[in-house]
Amino acid sequence: MASKEETPNVCGLKREDFQTTINGKKTDLFILRNSQGNEVAITNYGGALLAIMVPDKEGKMGNVVMGHDNIQDVINSPEPYLSRLIGRFGNRIAKGKFTLRGKEYQVPVNNGVNSLHGGKKGFNVKVWSPELMNEHTLALNYVSPYGEEGYTGELKVTVVYTWTDENELHIDYLATTNKKTIVNLTNHAFFALAGIANPTPSVENVELQLNADFYLPIDETSIPTGEIRKVEGTPFDFKTPKPIGRDINADDEQIKNGTGFDHNYVLNKHEESELSLAAKLYEPVSGRTMEVYTTEPGIQLYTGNFLSGIRGAHGATYPKRSAVCLEAQHFPDSPNRPYFPSVILNPGERYKQTTIYKFGVK
Repeated sequence: MASKEETPNVCGLKREDFQTTINGKKTDLFILRNSQGNEVAITNYGGALLAIMVPDKEGKMGNVVMGHDNIQDVINSPEPYLSRLIGRFGNRIAKGKFTLRGKEYQVPVNNGVNSLHGGKKGFNVKVWSPELMNEHTLALNYVSPYGEEGYTGELKVTVVYTWTDENELHIDYLATTNKKTIVNLTNHAFFALAGIANPTPSVENVELQLNADFYLPIDETSIPTGEIRKVEGTPFDFKTPKPIGRDINADDEQIKNGTGFDHNYVLNKHEESELSLAAKLYEPVSGRTMEVYTTEPGIQLYTGNFLSGIRGAHGATYPKRSAVCLEAQHFPDSPNRPYFPSVILNPGERYKQTTIYKFGVK
């Protein structure tokens, strides 16, 4: 249910702190609550996750996702993608250029020489139209007009957040277009299973397992080289669980190019678009666990290498490498790599992807 002043919530966020009007559209706070009393807090500005409240092994509640505690801090955040929806195209497009139907398109360059996460004004800064379905489910809608950020076609997008009684956060993405275009949607959630704090602890002791035998090496501008490389025998091998920090500072060209881990993994799939296990996290101090399931072919592992100690919710701070992102998506620079899974959406087709984050303890 939407948060109300008279309804106490465990995340400590207040609805009035998230209410403003931007270009005639109202922002708000929405709190999804399950039968265990655990909560997910979301604002329709950028579809940002503000809090995911789940217990540790002792039953103590904590927030495991990075966010802010008022709308002005969200809008003015030094980390503009912090736990927000990403589109039209998540990750990078080399030099912001791609060709579709024989025509070259130029989208904004906003990350060195490349385009990142949809351009200068991507879905992360849009006010989405909210529809609260029930106390477990929030739908967010946005219509991206033809030509927005240089992309062709009008794109109608719906993202549905569902918080289940099993502490699973389901994110379902749907999109249609009236003209051939490209699309790659995701959520840039910054997870901190130890719980956000001042300062939020490093994720280097968090154990990670990835269901991936291959990853995509990148050049010095973080664009895939085109090679699909085996993880075996490299710092990128997470086929069996290991602490994130074990090889994060390895003397390795790819580690240097990403300033740590900032790479796309090719997920092991029996069938295309099957919903399957992609990743597992285990934080040994709190005992919290998280599993990621997705229909997407890839997942971007990012270890918060460029977090800079920004102030977050309730006085928490977010230092370098205090979060891990597991962004389910199609591969970076896919429009320029015809042998990567296609990101083309045609009129009459429906883009659909599902990602699930399942929380627990052990």
